[in-house]
Amino acid sequence: MCVTRSPSWSARGASAVWLLKQKYAGSNIADTREMRVASLCFGLRQSLEELHHAIIDPMTSANALLCLCRRGCVSGGLIRTIRRNTKVKVRSDRVSAVDQTADVHRYSDDLPSIEFVWVQIEKASTGFDGNLGKSGLRVSCLGLGTWVTFGSQISDETAENLMTIAYENGVNLFDTAEVYASGRAEIILGNIIKKKGWRRSSYVITTKIYWGGQAETERGLSRKHIIEGLRGSLSRLQLDYVDIVFANRNDVNSPMEEIVRAMTFVINQGMAMYWGTSRWSAMEIMEAYSVARQFNLIPPVCEQAEYHYFQRDKVEVQLPELYHKIGVGAMTWSPLACGLITGKYSEGVPDCSRAAIKGYQWLKERVNSEEGRRQLAKIKELHLLADRMGCTAAQLAIAWCLRSEGVSSVLLGVSTTEQLVENLGALRVLTQMTPQTIGEIDTLLGNKPHSKKEARA
Repeated sequence: MCVTRSPSWSARGASAVWLLKQKYAGSNIADTREMRVASLCFGLRQSLEELHHAIIDPMTSANALLCLCRRGCVSGGLIRTIRRNTKVKVRSDRVSAVDQTADVHRYSDDLPSIEFVWVQIEKASTGFDGNLGKSGLRVSCLGLGTWVTFGSQISDETAENLMTIAYENGVNLFDTAEVYASGRAEIILGNIIKKKGWRRSSYVITTKIYWGGQAETERGLSRKHIIEGLRGSLSRLQLDYVDIVFANRNDVNSPMEEIVRAMTFVINQGMAMYWGTSRWSAMEIMEAYSVARQFNLIPPVCEQAEYHYFQRDKVEVQLPELYHKIGVGAMTWSPLACGLITGKYSEGVPDCSRAAIKGYQWLKERVNSEEGRRQLAKIKELHLLADRMGCTAAQLAIAWCLRSEGVSSVLLGVSTTEQLVENLGALRVLTQMTPQTIGEIDTLLGNKPHSKKEARA
């Protein structure tokens, strides 16, 4: 999301210091390092070099910035500079109990480091989490997907409006696939990009290869289809290359070495910058990585996975382990569980909803199932929590997805500009995703997955 830059930063800094003074008014707290950090942040007679030496307690500093970030006082560039200058100091510090006030919350000891706080600050203020996995590609926290909508559920004009709003609000990631609307989604996406004339270096386009046609040679992950399928996607998109090409499920009929060699080939030919996987198991991703390392090929950088309140195990248990071991990031989709989390199915299936579209009978059956009714009951409780936090249920659900370790970006699927604007507002909720809030959500859901380490304990 774009950060409003008025009035001047020094004026905002002075205002932020005043807010911190009000916070400590009447208390016996003698240590005012937060106030000093606030002053330093905004260049009130001090420099960033002084800031580097002044931060004795990085946790206090991070929480001070978190407090200021919530009020829109901090610029993204400044956060990155401070985070970089203090990285050596914060790397080994454990998160412990800190001042319990309206703006600075208690963080539990089981969090790995205060990097948790810095990530929230940077995501909320800049709209960027950082790099995609451990690659060098920077992607926005929120991306715009085209599944169901482009070329099917919405008009071309609406699609253009959605892309324009997303791009102007800092979204740089647009995802599609050769199978979406039988290729029409890629055509519409390409037409809009060409019409807008945006710099190619300013956005990231991803597409997925697997289902390309009816013939046996037009689907799967054979070398033939990966190369020909990607050429077809580039033709429809009217682009010279895509930034990431995904293998849209694994193909048991194609040897892993053939898949990895074909992906390496399209990257070396300039048809793609990176490759990733979609709906692959952790074991399959590890196999692809091992093959790439064995034959000096290019490994995948990202997995696209479904992730929401009711689909958690893979993203919360399996992918973080892969991220730390081999650097594979996570790009997640369906944060609202195909609209279930918005509550629009509480009274049945609306005629204009996704579950009413031809070909989505499976979604209608899911909504009307016994498990669906149990999920809807939990969603009602989550709506009450969202009301208390001053946000919508959709914003809370998206922010909840973003808080997960290793999640680089969450893909949004929207059919109206109002939905998009609402979903983009999830970044403002991210700074409220404290361990207390996350714990309350886990209690309501009752489905928190446990890692192997926790299971052994």
